[in-house]
Amino acid sequence: MKQGFICCMVVSALALTMGCAKPPTDKLAAAEKAATEARAAGAPTYTAEDFAKLEGMLTAAKNEIAEQDAKLALLRDYGKAEQLLAAIETDAARVNTEAAKKKEEAKIAAIQSQRAAQEALKTTQELIKKAPVGKDRAALQAIKADAQGLTASLSEVQTALDAGDYQAAQTKAQTIREKSQAVQAEIQRAMTKVGAAKAQKGKQGRK
Repeated sequence: MKQGFICCMVVSALALTMGCAKPPTDKLAAAEKAATEARAAGAPTYTAEDFAKLEGMLTAAKNEIAEQDAKLALLRDYGKAEQLLAAIETDAARVNTEAAKKKEEAKIAAIQSQRAAQEALKTTQELIKKAPVGKDRAALQAIKADAQGLTASLSEVQTALDAGDYQAAQTKAQTIREKSQAVQAEIQRAMTKVGAAKAQKGKQGRK
């Protein structure tokens, strides 16, 4: 009888201990907050692979909690879920910092590209003023229209910068610079052609 009583007491104590296992609600909320902050820092864009792993861990932790919730109270063990949630907070802090760093680098690169585009367009506009009209006025008007379109596109670069979309801003700025350079080359070819024609005409006049 005494041994049976002791066994019952041990079982009861064990049951009470195991029955105290509760879902790590606070830790889950903290992990979700950390992941949200990483997203706000630009992690999906600037540290996409690390952020994907972070989201995968969060999903795994939620699944583990749900799996334990489905068990009998005496059999629940949230230890694995708590380890995952702790790892998420640690990794999220690292991802947050790295994303913020890369975002700042992207901002600087975008601003530099914007300035390069502005300079290229300025050079293009100066060349247009020197462009020979000759008989091909339609071609010159087309070149001017291209330059005006590029000038309008510069505002899109600024809009992207203001929105914090630095990758888009850099891409747009690079496109403007490249197209400006193409227009410059076209004008230079026209000027060279006209110059050659004048030189040839001059030679013929001296004969």
